[in-house]
Amino acid sequence: MNITLDQPSPTDGLIKITLNQSDYQPKVEEKVKEYSRKMNIKGFRQGKVPSGVVRKMFGKSILVEEVNHLLSHSVSDYIKEKKLNILGDPLPNQEKAKLIDWETQKDFEFEFQVGLVEDFTVDISDKVKVKSHPIEVDQKVMDETIENVRRQFGDITYPEVSGETDNLFGEVTDANGEKKSSYIQIQKINKAEQSKFIGLKKEDELTFDVQKISSDPLVIAQAVNAPEEEAGSITGTYTLKINNISHVELGAVNQDLFDKTFGKDAVKGEEEFLAKIKETISENYKRESDHLLEHEIQHYLIDHTNVNMPENFLKNWLKLSGDGTITDEVIGKEFDDYKNGLKWDLIRNKIAEQYKITVEGTEVKESAKRLIAQQFGGPAIAEQLGDKFDGIADNYLSGQDGKGENFMRLYNQIRNEKIMKAIRENITVSEKPVSLDEFKKLAAEHSHHAH
Repeated sequence: MNITLDQPSPTDGLIKITLNQSDYQPKVEEKVKEYSRKMNIKGFRQGKVPSGVVRKMFGKSILVEEVNHLLSHSVSDYIKEKKLNILGDPLPNQEKAKLIDWETQKDFEFEFQVGLVEDFTVDISDKVKVKSHPIEVDQKVMDETIENVRRQFGDITYPEVSGETDNLFGEVTDANGEKKSSYIQIQKINKAEQSKFIGLKKEDELTFDVQKISSDPLVIAQAVNAPEEEAGSITGTYTLKINNISHVELGAVNQDLFDKTFGKDAVKGEEEFLAKIKETISENYKRESDHLLEHEIQHYLIDHTNVNMPENFLKNWLKLSGDGTITDEVIGKEFDDYKNGLKWDLIRNKIAEQYKITVEGTEVKESAKRLIAQQFGGPAIAEQLGDKFDGIADNYLSGQDGKGENFMRLYNQIRNEKIMKAIRENITVSEKPVSLDEFKKLAAEHSHHAH
């Protein structure tokens, strides 16, 4: 067997393979013997079918099968051995393969196109400057959160007539006569419009202009039962028929409220309660900030790392592997996103290599246990289940179909966290604290400019 690589450019390769009879014949003979042992043919005793008969009937298909088997193994071994950094799969030269005469040929030549990534470097140093945006917990957010907690654990009454601090439940009808359920907190309605909603009883009806009642997307979304992200584009007049009125007497700020919020005696006194609320909000905000920072890093590295990729090869490979679903039009629209996704994977792999980042099976299992414990309400479950906990974690990791998708998901998550940590520790991250509203603006801008 002879394998060579022609490389007309740094990103395009042609693997050529020549097979001689001695490469495939022993395997073919073995298969022929196996067939003659197992076949049932009229006129011959089982296990005594002459090999000449087997060759006549199945010789060609055995030869094709063995040659293909040998080919795919040889190509992948060659790629591993030469440490070729390929993208996609090797593409066989179909035209050349069609010309083979399987009846008479003894020697075979095959060609595979491969797309290669030229070696590249990633700059992970203090020269890389990225901004992080920690969100400050301001008084407005604290007040809103505390009010929500008090509302959640407050006492509900059902007044006959609606007042300024009540909630309306009912059915709204739009201009086309379509009906949906509706929920309105009267005190969140714009002051100028509020009077319309006050002094109403069950079964009463009123009409309102949806854009006048509030500029808060959540208020609009709840009023006309639509997704919050669509609230800005909803217009027109709606009719509300009231089914129910409720009033929530906010829970008193006392030990009972602290216990209901955080668990019995978890905090003592109002000062600890406020501190704990601030800490909880901060943790949620930190996740959001970290997430945006990861995106910033990803974009910076994609924009500032030069990776030479086999674009034409990738386009061909995508078309061939898409079974006709991936057209030139789809490629025209989505290729840049696809390429950037690949580029990001290559950059992460390079960093993992650079910093010798590995993930052990035991780390994945520990992560699974933490996840399961969280779902069942905390670490106490591990003590209750004792030895059985390991089995539950193993089942979770192997999955119902035994494909181990949960294992791979957690493995990739841990690997990504380690890669991100290595990047953050070695680049310059400057902090610019922002308010929640400023952060929302930044995040929205970011998703519009996303690659």
